[in-house]
Parts: sequence; structure tokens; C-alpha cells
Amino acid sequence: MTHRTTSETGIAPTAAPFPTVSPDEVEFVQSTIIDWFATAERPLPWRDPATTAWAVLVSEIMSQQTPVSRVEPRWRAWMAKWPTPADLAAAPTAEVLHSWDRLGYPRRALRLQEAARVIAEDLDNRVPTTAAELEALPGIGSYTAAAVASFAHGQRTTVLDTNVRRVLVRVFAGRDRPTTSPSRRETQWAEQFVPAVGHVRWNAGVMEFGALVCTARNPNCDGCPLAEVCAWNRSGRPASAVRPKTQKWAGTDRQLRGAIMDVLKARHEETLDEAESDRLDGVPFDLLTASTTDLDEDMVESLGTVTSAKLRTMRDLSADAERISRLAADLVADGLAARHGDRLSLPR
Repeated sequence: MTHRTTSETGIAPTAAPFPTVSPDEVEFVQSTIIDWFATAERPLPWRDPATTAWAVLVSEIMSQQTPVSRVEPRWRAWMAKWPTPADLAAAPTAEVLHSWDRLGYPRRALRLQEAARVIAEDLDNRVPTTAAELEALPGIGSYTAAAVASFAHGQRTTVLDTNVRRVLVRVFAGRDRPTTSPSRRETQWAEQFVPAVGHVRWNAGVMEFGALVCTARNPNCDGCPLAEVCAWNRSGRPASAVRPKTQKWAGTDRQLRGAIMDVLKARHEETLDEAESDRLDGVPFDLLTASTTDLDEDMVESLGTVTSAKLRTMRDLSADAERISRLAADLVADGLAARHGDRLSLPR
């Protein structure tokens, strides 16, 4: 059987995953990215020179798998409410989850509060300086630790988010996308691209470049200042043999979990407006799981306009009482909800 060529298949051939790169090419890419960033940098609030290390840490946690456009207003509100780790550490968990709003993956909010407590109680309310010290905090992984050490403290670290990794493998390795997560070998390979001088601008610049130019879909190769040296562009932009997995949302447990959380957050907010004598924390569990014929509509309406609307939206997603009970139990186990007798609420 005759094998088809790369140009016929559009699929990249097998090659050394992390090839050797000449110092001249590294220096050219470094200077090009840093010069590009000087004119293309977005004025994100956490990039202000006066931004505290704590504010940078919050921005990095919020930005995980979340578009910057959604993060910025929530970050501003968060920092106004909890400007220091001690402020967040002392906040009610229900209020923290409510303020996280629609950023997604609410366990990040819990981990951020756990980190704030360690910083406030054990570190004199000061965010650690080095990546190793940051990674020792609850919920802080290697990427976040490297990013905060770089952007908040000026440390020379290798910051590898998805955007950075995509730029590096396209320009230097000729592949259109990186693997799901960086290996130790990739991390060691990427270290050579971080300059000794200007490393903070490089880290921020290559990340921005991946977000604005070398995007996952429809990259602007025609307007790219690295087009002539980019190995992926020079080889005809071959598609990867491995397609990225797409996460379904509609109909998933994750969607239903989010809808249950929406009910609890809405009830928390509306409860704050009730008189102390009338206040009943949370939502009766039966309203989440009851069949349509058994649902007490008067009780639903008594929860408040927003809560009752969120409850109906949640019930439209699933009528499986066992599934809803299981997901509610998972939320309790994860610390995202609390069960008090026959009622489910945000943690107190």
C-alpha cells in the first residue's frame, strides 16, 4: 500500500516532539514577542504596577478556563470586597460562593479561600514570593505558582498556560496544538525560551500572543510577526493527528450541578432581604426532587421570584430524583453546599 504524503493528508508527520532550537532563533522570537507586546498589551487591571500580589493571585485563579472578559468585572468586585487575604479568610463561605457568581468551577473559590486562610494565619498576610512557596498553598498548582511568582514578584519562572504552550509548539516544534497537560520534558524544554532579562514581559507577552494572534482557532498567521520562522506555518499548518476532546455541557451532571448551585445562590441572596424572624436558610430538599404532580407550587413561590425561577430551570433539566439527590450529596461532600435537616443551602 502506498502511503499518502503530508500535503495530501494535512496531518503532521511524526517528528521529535521537542526539537533543539538554535540560540539565534530563540533570541529572535524573544525580542519579537516582547516588542509586539509593547504595543499590543491589553490594559487589564491586574497588570497595573500598583497591583498587589494578592490581587494577581486572585486574577490567576479566576482566569483558569475562563475568558478575561468575564473575569475582569468579577475581579474588580471581588477586590473591592476582599482586598487582602485576611479579608477573604474571614468571609462567610456562602458569601464567597455567591460572589464567585458565574465564573464556573466554584471549587476554585473554596480553594482560594483556603489559601487566603493560610496566608493570613501563617504568613502574616503576605503572599509567598517563590513558585515553590506558592505551590505549597492549598489549591495552587505549578502554573499558577509560576505565574504569580513572575507577574507579582518579578521572578524568572517558566509560565506554561495553554496559550503559551500552543505558541511554543507551533513556532519551534511545528505542531498545531500541545498535549492536554505539560510533561516534565516539555517544561524543561520550554525553560530555554525564558530570557534572563525581560522575562516578566516575555511571560506576559507570549501568553497575550497566544490569546490574540496565535489562537487555537483561526490564528492570524497572515498578520503574525513570527510567520517566517514559525515551523508550523512553514510546513503548511498541518492538522494534528489527535483531535482535542470537546466537553459536552447540555444534559451533563456538571450542568445540573451548576443549576442546583444557582438555586442555592439565588436563595442566599433573597434570604438576605428577609426579616430575621422570617428567614429560613436554604431550599426545602423536596422541592428539588419532587415529581411534577407532587410539587407544592405555593412553597415554590414562597422562596422568592429569582429562586423560584432558578428552581424551575433546574427541574426542567432533569426529573430524576435519584440523580438530583446524588449530585446534591456530591455538592455537600465538596463543601459547596450544606444539608440542614430537610433543607439544602450554601455553606454557612
